[in-house]
Amino acid sequence: MPAVDLFSPLILPNGQTLKNRLVKAAMEESLAQDGQLPGQGMHRLYRTWAEGGVGLQITGNVMVAADAMTTPGGVVLQAGTPLAPFKAWADAAHSQGARVWMQISHPGRQVMAALGNPGWAPSEVPLKLGQHSKLFAQPKALDVAQIQVIVQQFAQTAAQAEAAGFDGVQIHAAHGYLISQFLSPLANQRSDAYGGAIENRARLLLEVVRAVRAAVRPGFAVGVKLNSADFQRGGFSEADAQAVVGLLNAESIDLLELSGGSYESPAMQGRTADGRTLAREAYFLEFAKDLAAVAQMPVMTTGGVRRREVAQQVVDSGIAAVGLATALAMDPQLPARWARGDLTVPPLPIVPWRNKALVSLTTMAMVRRQMHRLAAGWRPKARLSPWFTLVCDRWQGKRQAQRYRGWRATDAAEAPRL
Repeated sequence: MPAVDLFSPLILPNGQTLKNRLVKAAMEESLAQDGQLPGQGMHRLYRTWAEGGVGLQITGNVMVAADAMTTPGGVVLQAGTPLAPFKAWADAAHSQGARVWMQISHPGRQVMAALGNPGWAPSEVPLKLGQHSKLFAQPKALDVAQIQVIVQQFAQTAAQAEAAGFDGVQIHAAHGYLISQFLSPLANQRSDAYGGAIENRARLLLEVVRAVRAAVRPGFAVGVKLNSADFQRGGFSEADAQAVVGLLNAESIDLLELSGGSYESPAMQGRTADGRTLAREAYFLEFAKDLAAVAQMPVMTTGGVRRREVAQQVVDSGIAAVGLATALAMDPQLPARWARGDLTVPPLPIVPWRNKALVSLTTMAMVRRQMHRLAAGWRPKARLSPWFTLVCDRWQGKRQAQRYRGWRATDAAEAPRL
């Protein structure tokens, strides 16, 4: 197969063009200001990444409902939300010709108990994180009417994103969030039309895709982030993923991102719960190549890529785009460096502990801290103290949770409740 230049344009099915094959993949920023809105820090962060030379930026989680938050520092966009802060966000991210898509998400049961919200889920199956399980809300099973409300919330958020000037949305169906929970036979133990066979477990995803596509114009991109597997014994498997890709082939999908894992099995950080060993970089490339063989839309894979030679290997294998995440938190100028022939390799966050759940939480906190440095106009720091970072993250989380609860208590924050 002839080599594909990482810096060649990528034309998507709806006609939208990305200036190169390097994508800033989603990372949860936890930078929301009052009212759970993006502010100056978020704008600065995305302008910095745009200046670093990526072709597309996919935002971190933007929540489709005020009562469904992954973290108290998350952004919410729903019907009636003021759009001016989002327009400024899109403008900043568009610097230097980059495209920007909003990742739209519902966390389902992966919500912190301290926020006071139910852990909406397909079934009442709690997270299994050992002593850390108590940090998360008890799951509450959705009925069919509540599911339909959530479908419409995704569509409303997509329409708002388009109105704010974003170029597309990515529907988050990976990493153990709500749609991913419906896809998983471990989390989804329903016996109705949303449970059982993979065609039923994929019903919510397909309904969301169709509702979103109906809510936006044809030139607005609609992408999906899907697990290649969730790396839990008895969970969402490679065969399930292949079946879902087959179902998505019949929909108008512009880019399919393949990742893996969840809070219980953080494969997106290179660690699995089922004992499988992932590649040192491009964790999910082998899975992605198998799925790309049946996909009729462009495919992107994300997971651990830090070196240009590995990014080149990804596109040479037939994958259309390469997602960069932690690498861009550590070095936001990485694509521009690669374009100049500089083969810089960013360092990784190092958490030398044995407790896997604590390592996962702390690794996420360390990446957030680097993004917060960028948002403040500072450079990333090559080495951070894991303990200090975790303590600071918990302290900040408590302050953000207090602010969030105050916001939820006001009439302006009220949205239709499930």
